[in-house]
Amino acid sequence: MPVDNAIYDGPGDQWWDERQPLSALRTALNPARIGYFTGVLDSLGVEPVGMTAVDIGCGGGLFSEELCRLGARVIGVDPSAASLAIARSHADSSGMVIDYRSGRGEALPLPDSSVDVACCVDVLEHVADVDAVVRETARVLKNGGVYLFDTINRTVVSKLVMIKLLQDWRVTAWLPARLHAFEQFLTPAELQAIMARHQLTGGEVVGIGPGVNPARLLGLLWQLRRGTISPGELGRRARFVQIRNTRVAYAGYAIKTA
Repeated sequence: MPVDNAIYDGPGDQWWDERQPLSALRTALNPARIGYFTGVLDSLGVEPVGMTAVDIGCGGGLFSEELCRLGARVIGVDPSAASLAIARSHADSSGMVIDYRSGRGEALPLPDSSVDVACCVDVLEHVADVDAVVRETARVLKNGGVYLFDTINRTVVSKLVMIKLLQDWRVTAWLPARLHAFEQFLTPAELQAIMARHQLTGGEVVGIGPGVNPARLLGLLWQLRRGTISPGELGRRARFVQIRNTRVAYAGYAIKTA
């Protein structure tokens, strides 16, 4: 059964409200992402200040605002009008200037070779046509531009953690049903092959995972289920870090070649 992307059109602030599950993306995952990605840009000699970056599938703007803080000119693209409204409202209240646009990853509302960096976080596992999204990403990147991504691997372990533990099992589940579908997870080898077809030369791939041991993580999930901590607080206490293991989630980069 495919993912249900209609959840992003739901009422209320699903992104920044600490009581909503998606807020954990900001508190748990963003620190690991921005730390790794800024390290990549530094190693490639790319100066974030003044660069043009597109956040593909930006949702409520959680990662777009991280890019804006680096000094980038940010364009956020998403198909959900409700999520974009939240993103615009939060950026305005935070004094950030971000160009949010309605659009899909399969047909980005951007000219050819117009951005220095393209970011795709928490997106590839939600789209029906990964090849089309990567093709469009390559189209809008300048030659030498950098593609930054993270997604979920398709392994027995990722099915156990992301589907069974976090979505299906009553005692531990806290994510929305059908947020993820195992068949839409993507192995690093599959993604590398798709990128190679579209002039994106893959660099390294690294794992990202909770910065606490499994027993501590299960304890935090139990506290969340009991209502003694919020999803936002869960994210802070289990803040993700870069790890060597890529069996659940991984991040990486690629370079647009002529």
